[in-house]
Amino acid sequence: MSGWHRLDVRMVWVDVVRSLLSLAPTGLAVGVFRVEARLSTLWPVLAVAVVGLARAGHDLLRWAKTRYRVTGERVELRTGLLVRAHRSVRRDRIRSVTATALLRHRLAGLRVVTVGAGLPGSEGEAALRLDAVSVRTAERLRRDLLGGHPNTPAGDPAPAEAVGAKGRGGAGSVRSGGAVTGDARLLARIRWSWLVHNVVNVWAFVMAAGLLWGAYWTAESFGFDAAAAVAGLLDWRALGVGRSVLVAVAAAGVLGVAGMAVAFVAEFWDFRLTRVTTAAGSVLRTTQGLFKTREVDRDDDRLRGVEISEPVLWRWMGTADTNVISTGLTMWSMTPATTVLPRGPVRVARSVAAAVLAADPNPFAAPLARHPRAALRRRLGWAVLVGAVLTGALAGLGAVLDLPRSWLAGPASAPLLAGAALVAYRALGHATVGGYLVLRSGLVSRSTAAVRGGAVIGWRVRQSLLQRRLGLATLIATTAAGHGRYAAVDLAAGDAVDLAERTLPGLLAPFGTAPPDHHPSSPRQLA
Repeated sequence: MSGWHRLDVRMVWVDVVRSLLSLAPTGLAVGVFRVEARLSTLWPVLAVAVVGLARAGHDLLRWAKTRYRVTGERVELRTGLLVRAHRSVRRDRIRSVTATALLRHRLAGLRVVTVGAGLPGSEGEAALRLDAVSVRTAERLRRDLLGGHPNTPAGDPAPAEAVGAKGRGGAGSVRSGGAVTGDARLLARIRWSWLVHNVVNVWAFVMAAGLLWGAYWTAESFGFDAAAAVAGLLDWRALGVGRSVLVAVAAAGVLGVAGMAVAFVAEFWDFRLTRVTTAAGSVLRTTQGLFKTREVDRDDDRLRGVEISEPVLWRWMGTADTNVISTGLTMWSMTPATTVLPRGPVRVARSVAAAVLAADPNPFAAPLARHPRAALRRRLGWAVLVGAVLTGALAGLGAVLDLPRSWLAGPASAPLLAGAALVAYRALGHATVGGYLVLRSGLVSRSTAAVRGGAVIGWRVRQSLLQRRLGLATLIATTAAGHGRYAAVDLAAGDAVDLAERTLPGLLAPFGTAPPDHHPSSPRQLA
């Protein structure tokens, strides 16, 4: 593939069909439902037509002016009509290859290939995007760019939550009914019981608002009075304002939960996490999607650890998000390549994390060392400070708005603030397990990260003035993967350097083993 290539010509025909379909709602509204041709009633369907035609025209120009090639050293992409752009990525910088397909792409036998590279900034993940190429070309690109053509699992193995392995890509014992097929090892697959972890949240009401807004204006475009239909469902006056609001909120919640459930099923249909052996090593592959399919390969050689996050509002359900810590993969996008498991039970996340790391013992099953009581006192101090500031702010606001008792909300928040301080303290923990540094912290989202000791490239021991007075210190591990830094917050000052030495022996030898004892308000870099 060393020569320059066009995108697949079938995308042109896909856009022709899409432009015709975008005109269908307007034709139906005017020709079938006899809606009066006024902008005030037809603007939603006209907007669909305009957007559809604009996208089709844009894609036609993009197809005409886009060329790409793969050489032995680089992947190159030329795009642009008025402003020409030439992007080039070294092949040894490629970290992931993603193949996605909307329903129209699948019907036409096309795939959208996204090449992720370890570039700085917001473009770090989507270094190059080819929209769209044939299925065969997409497979060849993945084979060439990540080294070796992987065999996919044959058949449909029995449902499994996690599969253990002795090594990456090697043979090992199978747990929870998993299966080993050829060069692919199944690590996890979707369990529909995870649905409850993804639909019970406030976003359900946002989903409901979007669905109701879209349904209302679509109905208006076709001459249907949606507001009158809703008004006729119940005797709202007999219900009264309070009960009417409760009924409306409950109905919106049910609609939103149903919408979230449909979205989850469509996104994670037939989800599988597998470790696939290639000629160059192995990759972590996730495959998912009903109408829009998505397949992501992540180079195992770039893997540095796993992070499990437990949102505080759903911690009572045992809900967790699972992301790999890898070089060259951004964690800040709507669909990050670092995500290797849908939101689900934390026990499953820990088991799958062990399989992903091929770690024995499991770093996420090890007991963590508690941090000293001084860390709790520090958090309680912050809670008191926040309460005092809140009380003062409310008192000032009450004086301006003539609300003399508004300041009482500040002291009333004391139990809540104290509870938050206790939750934040109980989230603290650290350990070294099987060559991994395990760190846990966080209030809004309790995050547990297991980082390979060899991936740590530097240490930073930091003490604020308050930490110095309480005998505490924060140890920060610097790495080229994930967030770039992982902190053990509020350790006993004498334990910080000791933890660093146990994680990566010898790195701090030139600095001795004593904790920092001067300049408490300034961080100390040890790397």
